[in-house]
Amino acid sequence: MATHQRSREAILAGAKKVVSEVGSYESNMNNIAARAEISRATIYNHFADREEMMVAVVESEIERLSEIAMNADSKEIALFQLSREISTDAALAKMVETDHDDIVKLITVSDHPLWINVHRNLADVFGAHENNVGLILRWLLAQVTSPLTESQSREQAQKLASLL
Repeated sequence: MATHQRSREAILAGAKKVVSEVGSYESNMNNIAARAEISRATIYNHFADREEMMVAVVESEIERLSEIAMNADSKEIALFQLSREISTDAALAKMVETDHDDIVKLITVSDHPLWINVHRNLADVFGAHENNVGLILRWLLAQVTSPLTESQSREQAQKLASLL
């Protein structure tokens, strides 16, 4: 893997770790650089500012979750795995606790390219029917603010998969 890509991945992982500890409002480039074990200048070689970097964190998480769903053996397993990833995500939990405005922006579906990508990925995995995508998306987004237990995730994933 190229050095540039490794640095970018380290930055995104460092940013997510810092957000899980202090929330997005309290995160700063110095802490992120320290967590990523790189210099602050390296972050600015990749991103113009903190906002651009945070958008990249969200994009990388969407890509990661999409890969998990696409590699699952069934729709039920994909739903269960997505549910567990969202319900146990420390960064999301911290943001719910500390960064209300960011969480509202994050879970408000819009015509932003990120949401278009999410929609397309869900349609690829679960079928292109709009009602299916909307139902799955609402179910997953609800878990940002109301995480499920493992057994709830399993039960609800099974029921939702049977509806698809």
